[in-house]
Amino acid sequence: MQLKRVVVTGIGALTPLGKTLDEYWEGLVNGVSGADFIKQFDCSKFKTRFACEVKDFEPTQYLDKKEARKIDRFTQFALIVSDQAMKDAGISKETINVDRAGVIFASGIGGLITFQEEVIGFAQGDGTPRFNPFFIPKMILDIAAGQISMRHGLRGPNYAVVSACASSTNAIIDAFDNIRLGKADIILTGGSEAVISAAGVGGFNAMKALSERNDDPKTASRPFDKERDGFVMGEGAGMLVLEELEHALARGAKIYCEIAGGGATADAHHITAPHPEGLGALNVMKTALADAGMQADEIDYINVHGTSTPLGDIAETKAILGVFGEHAYNLNISSTKSMTGHCLGAAGALEAIAAIMSVVHDTVPPTINHFTDDPELDPKLNFTFNKAQKREVRAALSNTFGFGGHNASVIVKKFKQ
Repeated sequence: MQLKRVVVTGIGALTPLGKTLDEYWEGLVNGVSGADFIKQFDCSKFKTRFACEVKDFEPTQYLDKKEARKIDRFTQFALIVSDQAMKDAGISKETINVDRAGVIFASGIGGLITFQEEVIGFAQGDGTPRFNPFFIPKMILDIAAGQISMRHGLRGPNYAVVSACASSTNAIIDAFDNIRLGKADIILTGGSEAVISAAGVGGFNAMKALSERNDDPKTASRPFDKERDGFVMGEGAGMLVLEELEHALARGAKIYCEIAGGGATADAHHITAPHPEGLGALNVMKTALADAGMQADEIDYINVHGTSTPLGDIAETKAILGVFGEHAYNLNISSTKSMTGHCLGAAGALEAIAAIMSVVHDTVPPTINHFTDDPELDPKLNFTFNKAQKREVRAALSNTFGFGGHNASVIVKKFKQ
């Protein structure tokens, strides 16, 4: 069968840099750090006391007060970006065939804040089970996809995807596959995460995964810098409206770009550490290129996983050199996690959006907070340090890798009929 072409016709973003797509992109291009001291809970006894939070978030500005109380923060984020993306795409349940429109949406962890609140409440009691009847439906991570479908009346494929920090890239690839195989016309896809809490920060601290640079939060996320000491936790949500090309053209839709291909692999190595030679990362980029039917030299920008961890940043650059060879030196590479922090299950969606906007605007957002060159990294690679760079971006590749050894890459390219 002839595979259908898939384009992006709508975007929604709720991020530590701003609560709209325009604010997010402006923050990225200007190299703004979203990091600050944590306001969501008392973290005075924690090793890490900062994160990249969504600023001044009040759910009732977007959602009915009663409804907002019935859902976890990560689902609140998800519903808001779904509204933004639907509006941006110019679609509603009245104007499309809702039986051919679905939701494939991700989260890495789901309703951790709800889980923590309910368990603390039980533990502080006398053993009598007094749980909120919404406890389970608030916590389970598929509920964001379900809530989005109910809010917009979308009755096509509907499920959640989870692969830790690769989750929303896998969701985008699944949505892409469903449409190109003819199973749907439109799919809302992306991811959401909101786990800046005692359990979230404490758990990652216990693993020694987080930066502990409490004296200077804004420069703590410093991918590829010699002094990097772990990732900075972020939160937020990103949403794409993926649409079958002919369907989009028939309704005169605005088209941001085309989804070219995607790939997924496993390291089969360690629960949290990447393969030291970046084997899974190398394979996933090769797989994505093959799926897209593209050559390595057709990629102009890689939005790397680049979490600012000592091991991960080195493994990923080895993989890039292994896949792209000499062309690696012509590429722009950047980690937008230097600005957003690591948004976990939402990272793939937010970074795919950064890649899409780079293709649209021919601008590569920077890797900020670079102070000291790492002698273990090839100095000829262009990491787009500290300042955005204007250049033609014909196609961009976005990498995300997750605990468990999951790797996912998606490629977006300029749309040409």
